[in-house]
Amino acid sequence: MNNSLANTARLLGAGLRALLVLTLVTGVVYPLVVTGVAQGLFPSRADGSPVREDGRVVGSSLIGQRYDLPLAKGQQTPRADLKWFQGRPANGLAANSVNTRYHLLVSGATNLAADNKVLVAQVRAARAAVVKDNSVPGHPVSPTQVPADAVTSSGSGLDPDISPQYARLQVRRVAERNGLPVARVRKLVEDHTEGRTLGFMGEPRVDVLRLNIALRELVAGH
Repeated sequence: MNNSLANTARLLGAGLRALLVLTLVTGVVYPLVVTGVAQGLFPSRADGSPVREDGRVVGSSLIGQRYDLPLAKGQQTPRADLKWFQGRPANGLAANSVNTRYHLLVSGATNLAADNKVLVAQVRAARAAVVKDNSVPGHPVSPTQVPADAVTSSGSGLDPDISPQYARLQVRRVAERNGLPVARVRKLVEDHTEGRTLGFMGEPRVDVLRLNIALRELVAGH
């Protein structure tokens, strides 16, 4: 009997020591080493790829932002602030009170089928809004000019980039709203257009946050 109790106590002691050692290694040492290496080699990425303006963080290059007008009294859905370049629609899975930019509970697509009536209605409404918002006197926008990324959300629902086609479609509207020459705004888009990764992966893209920061600077210096 005493021998059985001694063996049990010895096994419990060994298990407790193993638990403490593994907790220390995997819960303290390993995270500190990984964090230290990440901060040493990739500090910006380790911190969430922050984008700074005037020395303060204004967003992340990995997460899109909305550019809306303040809600009016009794208004449920904010209207887009058309003096800024607009990103992709953010049709996420659910809403929360934490991500105040995109109001998403989980990063993800809508999971609606291509022929789903809700999705079709969303796309048609988004296309009509893009046509209306970006048509300026003497330069109407045709529905056939609206690219797919202007009316559909990305797989993550948080895409920070838009296509160069969608950015160029917004140039005249942004120029008019800010009292800027169209040529200068168009060049701003060209300067912020990134090519395919390594020359062959993905598609050309424009980071909306960085583009709008440059637009703000252009307006301030105009």
